[in-house]
Amino acid sequence: MGIEVPIIILLISLPVYFLIREFLKKLKLGTEKNRWLITFVITLFISPIMYVLSIMIWMYSISYYPSQDFDKQQWITEKDERFKMSEDIIESKLLLGKSKVEIVELLGDDFYSYDNNHISYDLGHLPGLVNIDPDVLDIYFDNGKVIKVDQHEN
Repeated sequence: MGIEVPIIILLISLPVYFLIREFLKKLKLGTEKNRWLITFVITLFISPIMYVLSIMIWMYSISYYPSQDFDKQQWITEKDERFKMSEDIIESKLLLGKSKVEIVELLGDDFYSYDNNHISYDLGHLPGLVNIDPDVLDIYFDNGKVIKVDQHEN
């Protein structure tokens, strides 16, 4: 932890201090003499919490990605954003019970084949802080029919 964190917390503390002081004044809590001490103590506790919350909100915002229903046309044309539809494909069990021919008809022929019982489609890069590898949609077959659909980072 460098000097940046205390400076950031101090910058957060200044407006927090003045807001709390005004709030206490409106509520008529404490006297003029001890109101600064009450404000200081409250600010001392609230500012680091606000700092941590702001980091958590920032991390959530960069790792959030919208989920949408499967759309065949979008799947074919927007290959780098397929990850948006992967959740719907998996949760709706859209592919379960289908043959490889039906899968290719629905999702296209740009898949990787590991063996006769396992193929994968690129989903693109999920938004995230350190996400450097694309995700893939894994489709597993048994007796020529889909038995499992999963997603993982490549």
